Amino acid sequence: MSAALFNRNPDLKRLWDEGFQMRVQDGNLVMLDVPYLNAKGEVKTGMIISPLLLSGDVTQKPEPHTVHFEGEFPCDANHSPLKQISAGSHVPTDLHAVARHYLSTKPDDKGYVDYYQKMTTYASIIAGPATVVDSTVSARKVWQPLPDEDSVFNYVENASGRAGIERLTDRLSNEKVAIIGVGGTGSYVLDLVAKTPVREIRLIDDDDFLQHNAFRAPGAPTLDQLREIPKKVNYFHGVYSKMHRGISPHAIALDADSIHLLDGITFAFLCMDAGQSKRIAVERLEASGVPFIDVGMGLELTDGSLGGILRVTLSTSSQRQLAREKISFEERNGENIYASNIQVADLNCLNAALAVIRWKRHLAFYRDFERELHSLYTVDGNSLVNGAA
Repeated sequence: MSAALFNRNPDLKRLWDEGFQMRVQDGNLVMLDVPYLNAKGEVKTGMIISPLLLSGDVTQKPEPHTVHFEGEFPCDANHSPLKQISAGSHVPTDLHAVARHYLSTKPDDKGYVDYYQKMTTYASIIAGPATVVDSTVSARKVWQPLPDEDSVFNYVENASGRAGIERLTDRLSNEKVAIIGVGGTGSYVLDLVAKTPVREIRLIDDDDFLQHNAFRAPGAPTLDQLREIPKKVNYFHGVYSKMHRGISPHAIALDADSIHLLDGITFAFLCMDAGQSKRIAVERLEASGVPFIDVGMGLELTDGSLGGILRVTLSTSSQRQLAREKISFEERNGENIYASNIQVADLNCLNAALAVIRWKRHLAFYRDFERELHSLYTVDGNSLVNGAA
């Protein structure tokens, strides 16, 4: 729990001061150890979970008015379910998991004025019957504040909690990701990955951030920033470290002396040109058993319009051969590199999005029925075709 967050907001601080055991978890406001009565007349404890709506670190009017309750369904003094607040339940298939019940009640059409009113209203309804059976139980107690959340974000990530996907998002939390190359596509990969709770993001690129890069990257640098000619990794670190604490910039090209930068990672995005550096990276990742995605873009100007293909190729420890067949290590001829290296921001963004979605499917955040290792998006036909698995 963030003490600063509770101290800044009177409604949260009042809950804390009055002895309710509170924490912020996965973008939700959680009240722990709430006593309730189950269908057998036994006094148990559960958790009330509410989405937490913030503007920065300031609470807003609670929306929605509903909450979830983890535990058995709470009952009244006659051991009958509190149907007046029931809005549905989810009973997990895993016998070791706890049921989560969806509850709904509000004071009037305007809803709750703040989180103190919302959380105490639900606590009173749920805990009331338990106190009839045992007058010593209460949601309020003397307790020590829990330590600050071990969060990679500089402010509470409440998007997952509002959407109810915090447990899925947690599947990404132990990842240590390297993004090799933060040009047009790599910078958009960073934009998307920085919004996930991965433990670490290593940026590896020795290029400068120049004016043409500004038109192929997310966000908008100032003229003064461009005049400084920062390294790409340093510029993007300055942007995204405002949100994510785990970003480390490495303004260096990958070679035999710097390949150790890939040690300890769990996944890599290769957003780099073909050449010896890519060969060194691929060989190290394969030897280390680390899965990675290689992206590619081939656009051509023909008959006054652009056409071409975007590529996303996944390589895993058990499936390496297809990626080896699709990834090119041959460097472009210096005279033709710009003629054959057309890039446009929207396609860079799409290529990155396809790569990040594939990564999330690999981690079971999204469903992965096809389990393809290679896909191609064709611009002129607006078609996405999966390669062999």
